[in-house]
Amino acid sequence: MDIQMVDLKSQYRKIESEIQVRLKRCMENAAFINGDEVSIFQSALEKYLQVKHVIPCANGTDALQIAMMALDLQPGDEVIVPAFTYVATAEVIGLLKLKPVMVDVDPFTFNVTAEIIEHAITPKTKAIVPVHLFGQTCDMEPIMKLAKAHNLYVIEDNAQAIGSIYTSSDDSKKFAGCIGDIGTTSFFPSKNLGAYGDGGAIMTNNDELAQKIRMVANHGQSKKYYHDVIGVNSRLDTMQAVILNVKLPHLNAYCEAREKAATQYDNLLSQNLNIEKPSRANYSTHVFHQYTVKVKDGRRNALQEFLKSHHIPSMIYYPVPLYKQKAFASYYSSLPLQNTEKLCKEVLSLPMHTELSFETQTHIANIVNSF
Repeated sequence: MDIQMVDLKSQYRKIESEIQVRLKRCMENAAFINGDEVSIFQSALEKYLQVKHVIPCANGTDALQIAMMALDLQPGDEVIVPAFTYVATAEVIGLLKLKPVMVDVDPFTFNVTAEIIEHAITPKTKAIVPVHLFGQTCDMEPIMKLAKAHNLYVIEDNAQAIGSIYTSSDDSKKFAGCIGDIGTTSFFPSKNLGAYGDGGAIMTNNDELAQKIRMVANHGQSKKYYHDVIGVNSRLDTMQAVILNVKLPHLNAYCEAREKAATQYDNLLSQNLNIEKPSRANYSTHVFHQYTVKVKDGRRNALQEFLKSHHIPSMIYYPVPLYKQKAFASYYSSLPLQNTEKLCKEVLSLPMHTELSFETQTHIANIVNSF
């Protein structure tokens, strides 16, 4: 079998004709920067997410940086961030001369919780960045209550959970990325809603913040050649917007295909006591950007090598806690964090994508179970 971690080729074949038509139109119009497809996508994503403002940008890392710049955070301000996440979440904090305060995560959902965050709040804390890791949201209601009590901003890193829905205690529902003051996302090709290059977006229901975000993302301009604040140059490419406009109507189906594949993995691995399957929180739908198991008894690396010997790809997200990266050495204080340390030694992500067949999954599970 030719097994891929993410099979973008097969997904593309199903939407190839529509993409080609729209790309051809884009080329003929020669509107390569801020073309109509960008504004069409912005409006479509606002409607899908039921959020007032979507501001497209160049990538998910830019989205996080622009969000923090728009909040006027100052050097030395503390921003609480999980230690078990991709580097971009903390990278932009350090880049802006803010202080990333790295905290532990729940060992079952892999996400940060209000209880964990509360212990890290100091008089210098200005913002919290919950990361909706692997496809399901953090428990946002208590996080939002905590933020309000301490007058803190909440910036959701939703690079991995677009389409996931959070249910509050009153049964009201909101999409991930549309709950905090600002949400950010990435359209990296392997994401559930992925472009064929880089792309990102920022979401907010706050009119004033939306205006500031647009300015920051466009050289600080309120209008052309009038620069009110220091900004950056971060735009969603028109041709990437073409891809996203074709894919967005399929997003629900993509999420359903991933959830179905995850359920099939659960069933196929149900008798295996040597691994722990992903937990599903009762307050969030799970769109399974990754299907991540925990391998017991220190055998994770050996299992990965065994899978490799059978031509089955797998990935370790993430092998090193953020605070042990050289780039963040100056922030290392009272750590390590118990759950993060353990997860970095146990987690293993199996192939997960919209085109994953039951036959392929059965083969993968058989190899895992044989080990």
